[in-house]
Amino acid sequence: MKYDQIPNSLFIKNRKKFMDRMQPKSIAVFNSNDIYPIGADSVLPFEQHRDIFYLSGADQEETILVLFPDANNKKHREILFVRETNEHIAIWEGEKLTKEKATEVSGIETVCWLQDFDKIFFDLMTEAETIYFNTNEHYRQAVETQTREDRFIEKCKREYPAHKVAKSNPILQEIRGIKEPEEIDIMQTACNITEKGFRRLLSFVKPGVMEYEIEAELLHEFVRNKSKGFAYPPIIASGNNANVLHYLENNKPCNAGDLILMDTAAEYANYSSDLTRTIPVSGTFTKRQKEVYNAVLRVKDEATKMLVPGTLWAEYHKECGKLMTSELLGLGLLDKADVQNENPEWPAYKKYFMHGTSHHIGLNTHDYGALKTPMKANMIFTVEPGIYIPAENMGIRLEDDVVIQENGEPFNLMANIPIKADEIEELMNK
Repeated sequence: MKYDQIPNSLFIKNRKKFMDRMQPKSIAVFNSNDIYPIGADSVLPFEQHRDIFYLSGADQEETILVLFPDANNKKHREILFVRETNEHIAIWEGEKLTKEKATEVSGIETVCWLQDFDKIFFDLMTEAETIYFNTNEHYRQAVETQTREDRFIEKCKREYPAHKVAKSNPILQEIRGIKEPEEIDIMQTACNITEKGFRRLLSFVKPGVMEYEIEAELLHEFVRNKSKGFAYPPIIASGNNANVLHYLENNKPCNAGDLILMDTAAEYANYSSDLTRTIPVSGTFTKRQKEVYNAVLRVKDEATKMLVPGTLWAEYHKECGKLMTSELLGLGLLDKADVQNENPEWPAYKKYFMHGTSHHIGLNTHDYGALKTPMKANMIFTVEPGIYIPAENMGIRLEDDVVIQENGEPFNLMANIPIKADEIEELMNK
């Protein structure tokens, strides 16, 4: 891995939080992700399942974590199963986790080879009454591929039909949403790497540059700073491309006078950052572009102030809609009649700002985290309002990642990344 090893104290704390919420005489199992084939002998780069990483730090395929707080044998209360390596694997694939290294990474004393899983698991299931299955219940999930977790659940239901079943997801939603200090530090590193990439662009962008050239500059800067690369597929959208919310082609020229909306950020140690900035191709905003830009920035700044303990996610978004409505009236994009006659299910402002303002961020870009209960300190949210005007050949979105504090306004992990229009113009024209 490119990243520096994470102290195993983080994973020890995370496991304790999970096990403290488990039912008596229950066992929980977490599987690594599959390696997904492309065709012939090609596969996609391995990405660890974020839940097993969150609980163990094990960043390797064919890994299983078992948690059984009430196991009769103390050695069986936490077990990490890893693939046994050999000389052939070492030559062709490189270093894999030894038992000793797995303990060092995870803080788990009992490490077994994966080939022994079925035998040991059967013995543990004779003691357990309930098994926690790790299903994906994220509000945005739309996965069609059968995963390693899915196959494990099917197998368990066949072989252990008398056991009660519980869900890991509600526990993970609760605990993963509130970040430990170590996680905040890791995410700050991801944001700092993102800053380096963005600053690099400000002197690089000029009329005629291709969107994919900007993408290449970012990737270069991210990887040279110990990131695997982008935390999510990069959006480099010039001109009207910015009005396609998930524009991913990045294959058009950037023309003089246009804006470029860049929703791109680095990952670090499997944690995401999430940045959006919109800059002028020619290095200077037009008067109208700056008017719209500053309107978006005002909404972002005011929305950020509302991210405090006790805030409800749904109510927060309603208030953000009111802020945006006021700005759109000021820009002449809406009039009072539009607002008075709006559909409550799709308010008038949605014509120009059709997505949400904030989401949890962490090990996933759209991370796990409670959404129906009041916000708590150390939750990390994006703040990302936008105004999209196809008729004026522009879309503007601005986004930072912020940490909710016990008192006062959130701490902005991206406070050092230029955002004010005048500062961006000054840096682009140095």
